Parts: sequence; structure tokens; C-alpha cells
Amino acid sequence: MVPSLLLTLFALHLLKEKGAPASSMRLSKTKLSFCLVSKFIYFAAVAYSVFLPLKLGTMWFYVGLPITLVGLAGTIIVLVNWANTPAGKPVTRGLYRYSRHPMYVTAVLLLLGVSIASASWVFLLFPIIVGVGAVYFIKMEEAQCIGHYGHAYREYMNRTPRWIGIPKSEERD
Repeated sequence: MVPSLLLTLFALHLLKEKGAPASSMRLSKTKLSFCLVSKFIYFAAVAYSVFLPLKLGTMWFYVGLPITLVGLAGTIIVLVNWANTPAGKPVTRGLYRYSRHPMYVTAVLLLLGVSIASASWVFLLFPIIVGVGAVYFIKMEEAQCIGHYGHAYREYMNRTPRWIGIPKSEERD
């Protein structure tokens, strides 16, 4: 799971390089604390996953490995989609065409796959916590995106599912 940690650090570098929207700087202390705690939990899960013994040769491993790989590949694709979007425009291409928040979807898949491949019921708490946290965090994130991108993001919201699905229109961005 070291690649996941490296990808997350790369994403943070891209965020700093692209510049966060001004509206993201106006978080209350409670919301900012929640965001930091949820990110810490994700980093802790990724770091902890390095030490989990995989259940090689078992059904758990063969079920969990593809889920982990889909989550890891999805994370890479999401980062590439995000990095190739011009600054000042919402990300609407690639996996963002099928989900407004594919980074959360792929993170939960990655952690879920690791918990299954290692048959760790304790580690299963991580994707649950990250998933539940994402439900709360997404509402705040979408409000910030509306404030920053305005009508363009509202149109994107109207045609793209929150989690995953088929876009409501065949319009290409």
C-alpha cells in the first residue's frame, strides 16, 4: 500500500501547485478539524496496511486483490484526470464523468480490498469510517465548489451522480 501513500502525497503536491479555491480557506474550526481527522485516518489506514499480512492462497486474498487493484488504478486515473484539468475549471472528465467524487469511491474500494485480502476485520473499520466521513465531507465540498465554480458546477451536479452511475445526459465536456 506504499503506492497509495505516494499517490496521496502526490495529490497533496498537485493541490498546492494548482492552488486551492479561496472558499476552501473559510472553513470553521470544527469542519477543518473534521477534515484533518478524516485525512489522518486515511493516512493511518494506508500506513497500517503495509504491515497487514495478506492471506495468500485463500479465498480472501483472491476476492480482495482485484478490489484493491481497481481502487488503486482508479486512484491513479482520478489523479491524472485532476492534474490534466486547467486551473479554475471543475474536473468533469474521465472518472469524474461517472462520479462527482471518484477519489472517495476509489479510496473506499482500496481500503475495502486490503481488508478483504488480509481478512482483517479490524482493518474493515477504516473503509467504513472513511466512507461515512465522506458522506459528511462531500456536502461541505460541494458547497465550496458551487461557491468557487458557480453555474458550471451546478450543471455538472445536475448531470453527474454523486457516487457512481451513468451521466444524465450524453453531453461531452
